[in-house]
Amino acid sequence: MNDAPTPPPPDLTVEVQNDAKTEVRAAEAAAIRRRWITMGEVLAVVAVLISGLTLWNSWSERRDSEAVKTAEARHASTKAATLVLSADAGKRTLALKPVTPEQSVQSQKILFPAALGAAPAETTGEPRIEAGWFESALIKAREKAHLPDNSRGDERLPVAITTRFLVDGIAHDDVALYDIGYTISGRLLSGHSVTLRGLSLVSHLRSGSAQAKLDARWKTLFPAAAAK
Repeated sequence: MNDAPTPPPPDLTVEVQNDAKTEVRAAEAAAIRRRWITMGEVLAVVAVLISGLTLWNSWSERRDSEAVKTAEARHASTKAATLVLSADAGKRTLALKPVTPEQSVQSQKILFPAALGAAPAETTGEPRIEAGWFESALIKAREKAHLPDNSRGDERLPVAITTRFLVDGIAHDDVALYDIGYTISGRLLSGHSVTLRGLSLVSHLRSGSAQAKLDARWKTLFPAAAAK
């Protein structure tokens, strides 16, 4: 008796093989689809990240631009509200004007060192310093201190100037310590004369400290006169 297995019919074998191939192709197709889906998801995430970075970069640039504009506006405002005076030298009068053309001086009050005994001078609409306001007092102070009759260069007289000025129609007040440059010439018997040379900024001040700071500078520049 022959116990050998009976081979399957030829048609059945082919069918099984075809089914196996079909399943393999289906599995490969499914794997390809999964890879495409995964790649699509990655691309979507990348697109979202790029979009987010673009938005952040745009916002950052806009913020930086606004910060720069704000800083520039603040700097311009501070600069406009800070007064520095210059002088057109004249023999007996210094015509004062702001170094910034946008500023317009309305009025000024000029204080002199208390040791001189010269009264404050005020101007309206024509900022200036006149030698006649302090000349006599200055000459007496120099004589008492036995200072030279003739200048060896430009002498300095400190003054405190309070200025009201306009910038774009807005009023501002500035208090500052300046040195008046001058020369003196002459003799005791024939008299002395003061010639004005210019003006230089020493420092900006608070209103309440102007006279004290002025007198302190006078003592520094004229120690001999201050000691009398």
